[in-house]
Amino acid sequence: MTPSTSSAITLNINGEKHTLPVDHRTTLLDALRERLDLTGTKKGCDQGQCGACTVLIDGRRAVSCLQLAVAAEGREITTIEGVADGDRLHPVQQAFLDLDGYQCGYCTPGQICSALAVIEEHAAGWPSAVTADVRPEAGVPQLTAEEIRERMSGNLCRCGAYVSIVEAVARAAQVQAAEAAQGPSAGTEAAA
Repeated sequence: MTPSTSSAITLNINGEKHTLPVDHRTTLLDALRERLDLTGTKKGCDQGQCGACTVLIDGRRAVSCLQLAVAAEGREITTIEGVADGDRLHPVQQAFLDLDGYQCGYCTPGQICSALAVIEEHAAGWPSAVTADVRPEAGVPQLTAEEIRERMSGNLCRCGAYVSIVEAVARAAQVQAAEAAQGPSAGTEAAA
């Protein structure tokens, strides 16, 4: 008896559960784009080097072209389609729009998903390769342009919009920090 090479899996994507049969070799990227019509996540190099397919899995960034769909079962997956709150753009999306953090837009969904994780990682005090003082007592490092460039280095932009991307990530981090300081009702009041 030959073991089966396919299974029915349930993926939790953007807060919705999707059950679908997949070949065990299907990447998360192909399941998103070809099986679920979530085409915001882009296929770039298909080798995990460009970052165009970046999504969040349990809040951490992952290149979906290297992630098997079966391995993502039971995890929280966020794609670019799940970032906004209804018609209200996420601060990262708004900053990319306001500061022209895109040109052709192909890499933008992956850039935005990566930026969401960068801001969370930084706020949690995670050091990067350019963090000068990594001792816990040093506290959260300042989110400088150098820190942002290093933390976003897994996402390539063929158009070269890097200066605007760095500015957009910095602005979004400031907006999110201000909203967090005002409390949970701040985002609701701003949307009203």
